Amino acid sequence: MRIARLAPAALLPAVLVLTGCGGGGQPAEDKADGGGAFPVTVTDARGDVTLDARPERIVSLSPTSTEMLFAIGAGDQVAAADEYSNYPEEAPTTELSGFTPNVEAIAEEDPDLVILARDAEASADQLEKIDVPVLVLDAAQTFDDTYAQMRLLGEATGNAEEADAAAGEVEADMEEIVAETEEKLGDESPTVYHEVDEGMYSATSDTFIGQVYSELGLTNIADRAEGAAESGGYPQLSPEFVVEEDPDLIFVAYPGGDAVSELEKRDAFDTVTAVKEGNVVQFDEDIASRWGPRIVDLVQSVSDAALAAQGS
Repeated sequence: MRIARLAPAALLPAVLVLTGCGGGGQPAEDKADGGGAFPVTVTDARGDVTLDARPERIVSLSPTSTEMLFAIGAGDQVAAADEYSNYPEEAPTTELSGFTPNVEAIAEEDPDLVILARDAEASADQLEKIDVPVLVLDAAQTFDDTYAQMRLLGEATGNAEEADAAAGEVEADMEEIVAETEEKLGDESPTVYHEVDEGMYSATSDTFIGQVYSELGLTNIADRAEGAAESGGYPQLSPEFVVEEDPDLIFVAYPGGDAVSELEKRDAFDTVTAVKEGNVVQFDEDIASRWGPRIVDLVQSVSDAALAAQGS
């Protein structure tokens, strides 16, 4: 178990000894305003971590985590966020990098909790060596992962009750959209091609975005691509395969004002149903790449496109 302390380094050994005894050395339980109690132990991507007190200066180096923190009522505890944390508008975005965290620059923010994405976990040990508590969160693979991370952040920040309510609201909204879509689609299962980038990498049903399509009753053509099972969920498709599969819907998940028009100009793509019927949709890149509370917006946009393609 990693013990996240805010004690000066010189006092740290004594603190650890008292904790190991598990008795009178523990600090008195501190009831936080938002329903959490401290000390609290949560389990992140690396194992258990204990926080002694409610963090008041959080540095979030993950745009998804930043969105979650504000959604669960911990926004006023966020002191700084990475360069891509552009939502919500009040997020304190800085030049801090979430991909290659600069430990010295993070320390200058005087944080009492730092939240990292799994890709940046190499910095976690360095931060903990200078007594900065760290949570490392994996990328979500399922909707349940999203709800669980919101609740974990609630426990860690002293906003457990609000986080539980926010996660429950997201889950209820998702279930409502899925149910309405399934009812309107009936027995139909429109086919979909999701394009990750201009290199025609796609996403199978084993990915988070793939789960969105499968939950809504869409048939993902990437699942049938050669080598899909060995691709880690992101096979590269050929233009010939896409044309042959003739998807009813195409979703473009990368930026570019001419991304859709360039896709439609590819050889033989004018024969694809999605192109012929104007059902090529470009996602908001931020919403499509984050698994936070705005997954409701993502699922709603896919549902709207599927029903429009069907004529509902």
